[in-house]
Amino acid sequence: MRRFEAAYSSWVIKYRWVIIPCAVTLMLAAAAGLRLLQFESDYRIFFGPDNPQRIAFEELENTYVKNDNLLIVVAPANGDVFTRNNLALIEHVTERAWHIPYSNRVDSITNFQYTNAIDDDLSVGNLVSDAASLAPSDITKIKQIALGEPSLNGSLIRDDARVTGVFVNVQVPGDNPTAENKEIIRFARGLAADIETQYPDTRIYLTGMVMMNNAFPEATTNDLKTLIPLSFCIMIFLLMLLVGSVTGTLVAVTVFAFSITGALGLAGYIGFPLTPVSASSPIIILTVAIANCVHLLVSFLFGMRHGLEKNAALEESLRINLQPVFIASVTTAIGFLSLNFSEVPPFQQLGTIVATGVLLSFILSVTFLPAMIAVVPIARPKQRYDDDNLIVRLADFVVNKRKPLLWGMSVVVLTLVANVPRNELNDVFLHWFGKSIQFRTDTDFADEHLTGLYRIEYSLGSGESGGISNPNFMREVEAFAVWVRQQPGVRHVRSFTDTMKRLNKNLHGDDALWHKLPEQRDLAAQYLLLYEMSLPYGLDLNNAINVDKSSVRVTVTLDAVSNNDILHLSELSAAWLSNNAPHIDALPASGTAVMFANIATRNIRAMLFGTSVALVLISLILIVALRSAKIGAISLIPNLAPAAMGFGLWGIFVGEVGLSLSIVMSMTLGIVIDDTVHFLSKYLRARREQGLHSQDAVRYAFKTVGRALMITSVILITGFGVLALSNFASNSSMGILTAVIIALAIIADFLFLPPLLMRIEKSDDQQPPPDVNVLELDENLTGGTGCAVSNR
Repeated sequence: MRRFEAAYSSWVIKYRWVIIPCAVTLMLAAAAGLRLLQFESDYRIFFGPDNPQRIAFEELENTYVKNDNLLIVVAPANGDVFTRNNLALIEHVTERAWHIPYSNRVDSITNFQYTNAIDDDLSVGNLVSDAASLAPSDITKIKQIALGEPSLNGSLIRDDARVTGVFVNVQVPGDNPTAENKEIIRFARGLAADIETQYPDTRIYLTGMVMMNNAFPEATTNDLKTLIPLSFCIMIFLLMLLVGSVTGTLVAVTVFAFSITGALGLAGYIGFPLTPVSASSPIIILTVAIANCVHLLVSFLFGMRHGLEKNAALEESLRINLQPVFIASVTTAIGFLSLNFSEVPPFQQLGTIVATGVLLSFILSVTFLPAMIAVVPIARPKQRYDDDNLIVRLADFVVNKRKPLLWGMSVVVLTLVANVPRNELNDVFLHWFGKSIQFRTDTDFADEHLTGLYRIEYSLGSGESGGISNPNFMREVEAFAVWVRQQPGVRHVRSFTDTMKRLNKNLHGDDALWHKLPEQRDLAAQYLLLYEMSLPYGLDLNNAINVDKSSVRVTVTLDAVSNNDILHLSELSAAWLSNNAPHIDALPASGTAVMFANIATRNIRAMLFGTSVALVLISLILIVALRSAKIGAISLIPNLAPAAMGFGLWGIFVGEVGLSLSIVMSMTLGIVIDDTVHFLSKYLRARREQGLHSQDAVRYAFKTVGRALMITSVILITGFGVLALSNFASNSSMGILTAVIIALAIIADFLFLPPLLMRIEKSDDQQPPPDVNVLELDENLTGGTGCAVSNR
């Protein structure tokens, strides 16, 4: 291996003028795929085609109508919807909403199909017509009807009547969902701007699934515009400050740029979309790729400071870092590739993109980087005695205090790990979006003043064509609706039985005593037929009843509750229907809220398996590469402990783990191993090549790689810390916890791993010859100068 490393190092320097143009050409070809990347603006991207909740929801949409919708929330300044001017405004907005692209249904309090009896006939028409001419008594009656109507109150109006909504259902062709969604958004925002211009005292808020779809690319664009430039600026500053070479920094930046554009370009060729999750990949690649360059640059500059000529220092840096950099890159790539076990396609894509970027950065770091360094002029750096003394003092402290450190760190690790169970698997998917995203603020307003975004859908079957008119079936549907309305967090329940009770009353002379379900099947079927024939185009019952009238749709609107609340209500509903509704064939609860509530649990189960596979592969690699089953096994402790400690801290201070954090264990596993690999490779080099005692081998490892590990850790923590500024909570929480875990990893590698090594290898220690300089670099590194930093 040493011969290969030496030969390879010489080869790179010798053929530098061939390597540079080849690397540039290949990276530019890969980057050409960037033009193929497109934003994806559909919440369904978080659910694979075989996701059972997605399948159930799409079956429900195929049975009734598609669930894509837009809610236009109208908030008059006077806080009273029921005035002549404001009702006229709602009429105007309702009419304009029909012109929204792909709209196939518009519901509001003004076009609500109010039914009443005129002699023996059923009259069906808009609740409000020509609002500008309404008398005060008419408005009072309209208000009374609207607030007393179960299908309106809690959905399009509330008891305080301060705010109302216009609900628009859209049916996009699906040929180009992103473009179609943008078309709807442009029209809706233009409509909102026009209304606010015409009615300066009125505020318009836009929410619904269409707006949520659009929020994904908006969050992605915001992150790409702000976080990536910020990350580059911070990384360049830190590299120049910590590495101390302007030229080396510029070459390293070129490596980062090629790694990022190459990985994203290859993703474009593959056909991956840009999502808020994959938008974080450039920052992660930038952050992780820096480690390779830092180790090579620090060793190179260290050699030059200690008397080596430029090319000799470069060759030696390649020689001693080739294996650990390769191992670190492969293990990091494996960690990210394990995200392909995720149930969430954007996480799979993130893992593949970052793994590609990490491997590209490795290839460029051991080819393009040294080739460029060999070409560009670099002045011999000055000695940095302060840094050297700091590392030496840290090494001496760890060696001298190894026993208390081992026990103390063990207590800290166990204490933090004991707090992992304090984490609760929970999430609120609305809170994925930061408050700087307009969708979030508009939805928060709607949730507080009108209705919720979260909906659970139930398809209740009767088992026969026309069976929804069966009195037994209707009674059980009504009982279910009454029960659901009593559950905590439920804002509104829409059930066709409300319509049937109203029709029964209407067709009995509007006698309030008859506001109940029809007791005869044929009578109920006649009521339903008469009502459907009276409804205008676009306001039929297809959104609530299937074609052959064998099943009905019950829609439950919720407050902004957590995933656990949604899952709990779904379980209670299934149990209630099973125990109390023998005439109902109920499908499992579905809807976007149910889909998002289940995905975190499903993803954690999948990632536990993925992490296990990654751990086995990484363990085998470490054992083979380090040529020691014992050292390979020991390395797992400081590699696994940081993630467990990080989740323990999270349990203490936060206590909730959502979808985004379900991938952190797999993602950080490969990253934190980097530090362990570099430390162990130098430790074993000292033990095997120089025959050093374990204590002196620890000092050697600190001296040769300690500073580089500090630099890479600071950069990694800062890089992932930048993600905390993301407008997409999935990225920000992932960045925060990852930064915490990396910080704990460097602490474990400096204060826990060395005492552990000295304790485990105590029996294997051999006294080195008296003339061995225990912190001396090997002869190749010092150029035979015998430059020792400390004698035993």
